[in-house]
Amino acid sequence: MDAEGPQALSDLCLAQVCCSLDALCSRRADGSMCLSWAPLFPQEMVDQLLRKMATKGILNDTTVGIFRNCKELRLRRASISCCPVSAEAFLLALCPHRLQELDASWVSGGLTVANIVSGLASNPECRSSLQRLSLSGLRLGWESLEEDGGTRVGFSSLQGLRTLNLANTDLTDAVLEDVCSLPQLETLDISCSAVSELTALLDCKNTLRSLIAHQLQQLDMSPARLLFVLSQLHALRHLDFSDDHIAVEDSDERDGDETVRQLLEGSPQVLPSLVSLDISGRKRITEAGVRAFVEARSGLVFLGLLATGVSSCEFLSSRKNLKVTGEANENQVCEALRRYRDRECFILEALVHLYNLITDKPRPDILKLVLSGMQNHPTSLHIHLVATTCVLSLTSRDLVEAMPVGLLSSTVTQLLYAMKTFPSHQQVQRNCLLALCSDYILQEVPFDKYLAAMLVINCLSSHEDPTLQRMAVAVISILVAKLSTEETALLSKDVFIMKQLLAIVQQKAMVGVVDATLKFALSALWNLTDEMPAAARNFIECQGLELYEEVLENNIAEVEVLQADLQEEDLLEHILSLLQDSEVEVGVRYFAGGILAQLASRPEAWTLGDELHSTILKQLHASIMTWTPVEREMVSYRSFHPFCPLLQTCQPSGVQLWAVWAIHLVCSQNTSHYSSMLEEEGVTELLKALVAHPDTHSDIKGLSHRILQMVEQHQSR
Repeated sequence: MDAEGPQALSDLCLAQVCCSLDALCSRRADGSMCLSWAPLFPQEMVDQLLRKMATKGILNDTTVGIFRNCKELRLRRASISCCPVSAEAFLLALCPHRLQELDASWVSGGLTVANIVSGLASNPECRSSLQRLSLSGLRLGWESLEEDGGTRVGFSSLQGLRTLNLANTDLTDAVLEDVCSLPQLETLDISCSAVSELTALLDCKNTLRSLIAHQLQQLDMSPARLLFVLSQLHALRHLDFSDDHIAVEDSDERDGDETVRQLLEGSPQVLPSLVSLDISGRKRITEAGVRAFVEARSGLVFLGLLATGVSSCEFLSSRKNLKVTGEANENQVCEALRRYRDRECFILEALVHLYNLITDKPRPDILKLVLSGMQNHPTSLHIHLVATTCVLSLTSRDLVEAMPVGLLSSTVTQLLYAMKTFPSHQQVQRNCLLALCSDYILQEVPFDKYLAAMLVINCLSSHEDPTLQRMAVAVISILVAKLSTEETALLSKDVFIMKQLLAIVQQKAMVGVVDATLKFALSALWNLTDEMPAAARNFIECQGLELYEEVLENNIAEVEVLQADLQEEDLLEHILSLLQDSEVEVGVRYFAGGILAQLASRPEAWTLGDELHSTILKQLHASIMTWTPVEREMVSYRSFHPFCPLLQTCQPSGVQLWAVWAIHLVCSQNTSHYSSMLEEEGVTELLKALVAHPDTHSDIKGLSHRILQMVEQHQSR
């Protein structure tokens, strides 16, 4: 389920088709895929299938072949944005369709504007049917097409075009003239392009309703000439003449600002029918000019004023039907985050102001906007630095539990992406770790915990900041307890990970500090070595035993082949002293007791004196009876199999009592999780046998009985 609720059945079905393409397809001689059999898809579903393949990252020259010469799959609204599709594959798979819309923004694979336009024009139906075309981020490439013997075909050949996006291209003045000759052109986006002249717009002055001309850095027109051209666009309703305010200003940019000033303060007869104007990032704007412009145009519904310094004009708040982007209040900032998804400069500006507006109330709507900014600018360090700070504030303390789990899952996934993308930036790592240091997120939110563990461990090795180390180790200690057996085995094989955790232990041991960082590191070591012989062997080979002379919380004693390595009198006497010391916290005494119980449970493998063996058994029982219940989850178990030998009726009471106390501990903290495990692994039968056996100590019988009651109560619900 996502933040809005369960996915649509059609969406799930399309996702399954994407996952099963190999099984559903055969291969042509050129390697492209062809559906072996397909029903006649509803037309809208075909468009959705192509889009799903693109969003899942599986659309390429091979897979796009399923739309080639297939009567059952007819495209109308095609989206191949950001996909690696070559000119040849595009020509064969997409151009034969009677397309109405095509989004080929930022396509990789060498596909150029020239390839797309000439390919579409080769289909007589497309010449008239295609209405919307997005080519943002592509290279024109007409020269290479001509060098290969191709014929130059211009935009004017696509007579049905109404909407054209050429933002972030190397658009030239000559090509703009060709574009403006289109007879039905209504919407044109030439943002961040190389055009220097806009006079060609006069050729479509009677049809052009929307002009997006953000950040035209090479524009070379006087303010008077530019204002004249704009004033002649009689059909224009939407004008975006915003600019990246962070860019270094040159004379051309100042001319653009002067044009905007004159537009605001000039005659109300210029563009009187505008319903939206975006001039965010422009300088030289006055409150008086904005007021005059708005008051002269009663139909205005949107005004972009972010980073202009005038969005706090008082009269704007009285215009209830006017939406404004700016920094004066939450509404303006959120509007900016919604409007400027693809503009890094404005998203960053809005996030900076948003951080100062975040309150202590749950705001999933704002978290969605922050997450969108991160997702749309995955490589921007500046955006992730500010956005992760916002995420931290929006998910702090009790706020996180009020967020939809699906939204939190997506947010954590993006935080992990940030950790992976910016590994050396300490503040980004710190922000992500602080957000992850949430019991609710770690316990209740689904995300890739193996990836998270790897990233946090990498962070631990790259940064020596004590606060960051403490957070990293705390997160690792919980994450490793959540991994599957296979994932833990994979993680445990990495000697580097063991060395990192032991380095933390050694660092604390050398200065005699017992703090949260040490405890979390030891807890992580416990879970990494739990039923993992390879990890336990790594622990010993990395000199982990030597560290046990100072701090002891590990369960390598469960691995029988390694128990001989622990048969050292000084070592066991030190563990015994920890067990008996009432000043030591229960967690440490618990782990110490576990080591002693495991070693004492196998008299045939005992190589030390009988007196020490007897003392350990007596002190185990006596110490355990003084332990108080632990409220927090101190440890987790993937299996109770290591406890089964300890629960045999032939075992000494000290050994039995430690095992029963341990089972009672985890069951009382998470009954629903462990009840089924007790049943499946036969532990309940062993507990019943202990209760029924005449020689079982009363302390063990009482505790065993309480465990069985918990299991029974859970099963009866």
